[in-house]
Amino acid sequence: MSFRLDRRFRSTKVPPTITPSFWGLKILTTAMGEATSDFFVNRFDPRLAVVCAAVVFAVVLWWQLRAPTYLTVTYWGAVVMVSVFGTMCADVVHVEFKVPYTVSAITFALVLIVVFAMWNRVEGTLSIHSITTTRRELFYWAAVTVAFALGTAVGDFTAYTAKLGYFSSGLLFTGLIILPALGFWLARTNSVLMFWIAYVLTRPLGASYADWMGKPKLVSGLGWGSGNVSLVLTAVIVVGVGALAAAEARQKREVRL
Repeated sequence: MSFRLDRRFRSTKVPPTITPSFWGLKILTTAMGEATSDFFVNRFDPRLAVVCAAVVFAVVLWWQLRAPTYLTVTYWGAVVMVSVFGTMCADVVHVEFKVPYTVSAITFALVLIVVFAMWNRVEGTLSIHSITTTRRELFYWAAVTVAFALGTAVGDFTAYTAKLGYFSSGLLFTGLIILPALGFWLARTNSVLMFWIAYVLTRPLGASYADWMGKPKLVSGLGWGSGNVSLVLTAVIVVGVGALAAAEARQKREVRL
C-alpha cells in the first residue's frame, strides 16, 4: 500500500465520538508520559533518550498512518508515544539548553498557533471529525505533539516558576479544564475551539498529578518514584484501552446483526 497525502478514508481516523472514556485515557496518557520521560531523562543521557523515543514514536505513528480506519489500539499506542516524546522534547529544551519555562511555553504556543493556522488554511476545518485524509491526519498529529510539549512547559511553569507546586498545579488545571466543558455544554461555544483548549489542558493536568506522585517528598512530592508511577499508569492504560477495544468490537458486531 503506497503512502499518499491525498489518500482518503471512509471514516475519521481518530475516535468518532468524544466520550468520558476518551478524556480519562487522555489524562492517563499525559500522566504516564510525564513519569516515563522523567524516569528516562534523569537516568540516561537525555539526548539519547529523546532520539530513542523519536524512533519508537515514528514507528508507531507510521503504523497509525497506514491503518485503513480508526483502530483503538493503534490510535492509543500513538497517543502514548506522543505523550512520551512530546514531554521529552519539552524537558530537554529546559534541562539541556537551559531555556526558561516561560520562553518554552510561549514558543510552543506560537508553534501550535502556526500549526492550526496552516491546517485551517489548507483544509478549511480543524474538526477532528474530518480526519479522513492522510494530510489532515498529519496536521492532527503535528498539533497533538506540539500540544503535549506546550502542556508540559505550562505545567512546569506553574509548578516551578510560579512556585505553586505539583498538587496545587493539578488543582489549578482541574479547575481550568472545566471551563471549556461548560463553555460548550451551557453556552454552545465553538465546539472545535473548546475541544482543543481542553486537549491542551489535559497535558499539564495529568503531568502535575504524575509529578506529585513521583517526585521526592523533599520537593513536595509523595516520593513514589517516576518509574513506579509510570509502570502503574501503563498497566491502567493497557487495561483501559483493552476494555475500550472490546466494547467497540462488541458494538460493531451488534450493528452487523
